[in-house]
Amino acid sequence: MKKDKLDKLVRLGKQAKAGGGEKRVKQQHDSGKLTARERIDLLFDSGTFQETDLFVQHHCTYFDMDQISIPADGVVTGYGKVNGRSVCVFSQDFTARGGSLGEMHARKICRVMDMAMTMKTPMVGLIDSGGARIQEGINALNGYGNIFFRNSCASGVIPQISAIMGPAAGGAVYSPAMTDFVFMVKGTSYMYITGPGVVRAATSEEITDDELGGAMTHNIKSGVAQFARDNDAETIAGIRELLSYLPQSNEEKPLDVKSTDSPDRADPALDDIMPDEANKTYDMKGVISAIVDDGQFLESSHRYAPNIITCFARLNGHAVGIIASQPTHLAGCLDINASDKATRFIRFCDAFNIPLLTITDVPGYLPGSNQEWGGIIRHGAKLLWCYAEATVPKITLITRKAYGGAYIAMCSQSLGADYTLAWPTAEIAVMGAEGAAAIIHRQEIQSAPDPVAKEKEKIEEYRELFYNPYVAASQGYINDVIPPRDTRPKIIAALEALQRKKEVRPPRKHGNIPM
Repeated sequence: MKKDKLDKLVRLGKQAKAGGGEKRVKQQHDSGKLTARERIDLLFDSGTFQETDLFVQHHCTYFDMDQISIPADGVVTGYGKVNGRSVCVFSQDFTARGGSLGEMHARKICRVMDMAMTMKTPMVGLIDSGGARIQEGINALNGYGNIFFRNSCASGVIPQISAIMGPAAGGAVYSPAMTDFVFMVKGTSYMYITGPGVVRAATSEEITDDELGGAMTHNIKSGVAQFARDNDAETIAGIRELLSYLPQSNEEKPLDVKSTDSPDRADPALDDIMPDEANKTYDMKGVISAIVDDGQFLESSHRYAPNIITCFARLNGHAVGIIASQPTHLAGCLDINASDKATRFIRFCDAFNIPLLTITDVPGYLPGSNQEWGGIIRHGAKLLWCYAEATVPKITLITRKAYGGAYIAMCSQSLGADYTLAWPTAEIAVMGAEGAAAIIHRQEIQSAPDPVAKEKEKIEEYRELFYNPYVAASQGYINDVIPPRDTRPKIIAALEALQRKKEVRPPRKHGNIPM
């Protein structure tokens, strides 16, 4: 081959990889952000990234765009290895015309998404874009639509992870919202449908980018994002950690790792973790830490609806998804946001063959007109639906309270739990003793010479009868009552016995989940 042809290849490749040039790159760094290619270098194992469509150029001729060259059309796409396993990526380049999305930019993203589906590998999107390329008009909008369509097709087939690493506004926010997990970077990323300027014009409300759609807003208030990190590097590290718990596609199970934590390890500290007083709280994360391998777990949405915990962990090297009541927040009550948060997590785990461990200490649904008017019936029904729908191994542990409909909703045996355990402190009842006694013995209490004393007597009578796991165990609804210290080995034994579980449901196009 002639040297001039090789020289031309090198020259054009260098131009395409230069992004917006040194000035734009410096602005990117000065704003606390890495470039699109620097982010890719952090994501992939060294030397494994293979770029696709490097030489793609836009086709727009309107508004003198034919005079403007956008290197790689503002987005880097390709595939490589993360922790030794294949992953596809697109990384928008804000230094190249603000990473704006046009026809060819979108086509590059669609192409790599199609590759991910064909290769059955996770898809990671690193988003840093000024939005639609206005000069391209309807072609840009069509590009977004093509991406959304692929997000839907890929859902439940391959894991999809988005990282908002700069601006994302208007139509650009819907693709990440359709993916499985969203990371955001504190201080440098934001996402919203309409920006502060439009909000100001429409409502006279003064609000900043960060207040309206920053990382903490979407991690605390909206629940749109599941993770917030301090900078780009920590965000990329978080994505790598998350991927380590996930399979490549729905055709596989998560990768098992060799555990150095004994599956037979007992933890005597669990025997004393439960307060003697029923109205006292304890941190459920302490229970989780004591059970899982080396005390390590990756919690998603930990700032949103903190009355329920969702996290990934390992038990004897097997990846599991954990859903747990958190008594330190709203006494662990279920509410609208907690129901939505748990539902999405459970459905993800079921789609990707990740066994479920549910840890229950729930006094009921959060009462109040705001909850009722906000649709707690509909939102709570989602939780029932997704547990009943899930066919992965399902193990439930009841540590203390499990009352009424909330007992059912936290993966009771009637919703399909394969194995149900309880601590001796478990209280399984239709409702709390005070309310139950007042209903069952209303006339007796009212006619008693000392109604207060009689009410106390009946409350204690109800507690003695139902504030234990043994009535439920005698009916076969609890498979075993165990000392808290033996929780880890008991759960691991059940999990490993269920490894080959297969459950087939009636054929249908899809159910109609109460959205």
